Amino acid sequence: MLLIHCPYCDETLPELEFTYGGEAHIARPENPADKTDDEWRDFLFIRTNVKGPHFERWRHAHGCGRFFNAVRDTVSDRFLTTYKAGEPRPDLAVLLEDAAKKEPSK
Repeated sequence: MLLIHCPYCDETLPELEFTYGGEAHIARPENPADKTDDEWRDFLFIRTNVKGPHFERWRHAHGCGRFFNAVRDTVSDRFLTTYKAGEPRPDLAVLLEDAAKKEPSK
């Protein structure tokens, strides 16, 4: 079972409390009327399929109801961090370095 930390409630709870909201940090076009159909298709449907750390949106559906961002490793399903919506994207290199320090040595 995945445990996810809600940065608003400051609690770590089972995945059942949350819903996945898609890829994080997708910027809406400034002038939507200027976009072609192909550009709109790409904006609406084309997402990265990362193997490794991925920036995602999650919603605490059975709690505060708020959306937040998370960095999750898609290989191990481990959450590296969660942070409030609107906060700057964390430095991935620093997160990976911190995660490596926390892993038990083999």
